[in-house]
Amino acid sequence: MKRISFIFLVGAAILATSCKKFLDINANPNSATSTTPELIIPQALAGTAANLNQFNTYGEQQAGYAANAGGYGGFGTAISYNYSSADYQGLWSTSYDNLEDYQTILNKTDNQLPNYSFANAAARIMRALGYELLVDAYNSVPYTDALKADSALTPTYTDPIVIYKDLADQLDKAIATINTGLATPGVATMGTSDVLFKGDMVKWKQLANTIKLRLILFGTGKVTFSNTTFSIDSFLTTDALINPGYTRDNTKQNPKWDRWGFGYTGTDATKSWVPAKFILAFYNGNKLQDSGRGKAIYYQFPNVGANQLGYENVDVPKCPSGSYWYPNTNRTGASSGNTTGVLKGPDFLQAEAAMKGIIPGGNDAGLFKSGITASFSYLFELPNITTLVGDPVTASAQYATNNSTSYLVNYALATTPAQKLEAIITQKYIALNFVNSEAAWNDYRRTHYPTISGTAATSTFASTVSESTRPDRLPARIMYPVSEGQYNPANVPKSLNPFTSTIFWAL
Repeated sequence: MKRISFIFLVGAAILATSCKKFLDINANPNSATSTTPELIIPQALAGTAANLNQFNTYGEQQAGYAANAGGYGGFGTAISYNYSSADYQGLWSTSYDNLEDYQTILNKTDNQLPNYSFANAAARIMRALGYELLVDAYNSVPYTDALKADSALTPTYTDPIVIYKDLADQLDKAIATINTGLATPGVATMGTSDVLFKGDMVKWKQLANTIKLRLILFGTGKVTFSNTTFSIDSFLTTDALINPGYTRDNTKQNPKWDRWGFGYTGTDATKSWVPAKFILAFYNGNKLQDSGRGKAIYYQFPNVGANQLGYENVDVPKCPSGSYWYPNTNRTGASSGNTTGVLKGPDFLQAEAAMKGIIPGGNDAGLFKSGITASFSYLFELPNITTLVGDPVTASAQYATNNSTSYLVNYALATTPAQKLEAIITQKYIALNFVNSEAAWNDYRRTHYPTISGTAATSTFASTVSESTRPDRLPARIMYPVSEGQYNPANVPKSLNPFTSTIFWAL
């Protein structure tokens, strides 16, 4: 079956395609139900995957991965960037819905420690991830007063710097809870309820470390963290798959495949988008030569129909059946795409942290190379992919040879901190292509890499009809949803501008 996956961490990338509402648990104080942590955990994890699918979609245009296809119109704010509270509302609602699930687990287990140490810690880790996604998209969000059901229906908004600090503290607490559970005989394991790590609590600690590293990397210089050290378990270096049991059936198919491949009956999925010329330049030789990953990602590479966001005319290429993001020549739609995602090693994230001294003694050059290798390995894991592109080791070596004179690939040629950071972020950008697009968008906003210049399609990913007042002609943020203006008007931040109101860590 076709596997479509999405990275949800920068560098350490959690890859998650999503589930639909048939796997979700809603916290409704007017319709209370009784359940157990073991029943909530798999649905909550699948809900996180669904949420990440939405965040990836939100980042595809902002980060320069996708552009409007021919045969469609009415793209509106997707190409003008002049966002209103009507845009991307699902990010907010599904995030808080998912956070309610994790809070329910915490409420049920906080007074049952150490017996429920593992479920408690897993929920705390995933809640930290969910809140980080919200802060990185909106800045201030309801946090201290949130997730209290009908006791706080209009929660105040918390400063993002305060949230970041507390999230790091919560991750340390989760690791300590896991360690207590591991040292206590008879603690209940999550077992098959853990559809992420299958009960491997060392990997859960590594995930906590990885999320904490990103918080510190983004917040350094602005957040005073309580503890900037990491547990000895270090960071995730192996793949992690989330599969709650997708099947080729109505509402039960992997929605990532459902969105970009085919529907459960074999009908075409989304065809209103094609690859952007900016990202293709990193594969087809206009910026870098990378035919291995180009063939692994795109149908008919290098002959890919592409556009620059915002350009609408009769000559804009149309999207083929099954989309350009399904490289296989089998276009019948017979596969259900049941793999929910992969989480792979955090080498690019660690490379940046090592280069900046956040991880003392870290080998940034080695981690940089490992990150590229991991990207090839992930993409080439698709079934029968070797018939299209060969093996990842050979392709990765060829990539290094083909781009040996570019410091964006040959790290030894990066002689200044600015060049090293550009190389790291650019390679992360390539690795996150259509995998975790919002993470690449966050990286651009805080570093301004990959470098964009001019107005040519391969030089900038800004829309040709952008209304942005920024020098790069890009947006700075999305807006709070309509629901907050309706139900929490006294607390939702006012007078925000999509071009000038930035996230606290942004340049």
